[in-house]
Amino acid sequence: MSAGRQQGKDPVDAIIEQWAAVRPDLDTKAMEVFGRICRLARTMGDRMEKAYAPYGISRGEFDVLANLRRAGEPYTLSPRRLAETLMLTTGGMTGRLDKLERAGLLRRSPDPHDRRGLRVTLTEKGLDVVDQAVGAGLAVQTAALSSLGDEQADQLAGLLRELLAGTRAEGN
Repeated sequence: MSAGRQQGKDPVDAIIEQWAAVRPDLDTKAMEVFGRICRLARTMGDRMEKAYAPYGISRGEFDVLANLRRAGEPYTLSPRRLAETLMLTTGGMTGRLDKLERAGLLRRSPDPHDRRGLRVTLTEKGLDVVDQAVGAGLAVQTAALSSLGDEQADQLAGLLRELLAGTRAEGN
């Protein structure tokens, strides 16, 4: 175990201590929380990339496939709906769809209800890939949470839900 872990300190603690030394007037509580959230997001993002790599997809591509999978049968959505859900520009969405279509994981077809529209549908191969990848990703996330008990994990999820709701309410 590293010295930082034995003392219960992490890199964010060092940053907070540095600010306290040069600007003792600052309330750095927000920095403590969001610094750790940012570091956790970066760390887990890297781990999720590695979990999805054996399936030939990136995190962003997983997100497209997962949205289609969660839509339920026939696993179809419009490119616009996908872009809105993933908070992407249409150009960014097109790039992901092109790659996934070339890999045979989805197909685009005309929307039968809108001559100008398209529908994006998971292929059988895409369904198989996303079902395997979601399991691999959940295993990584579960392992990361293993240092917390169930009650702590539930409490953390609730606190993060409240924090996220608060940032939405403020328009951030």
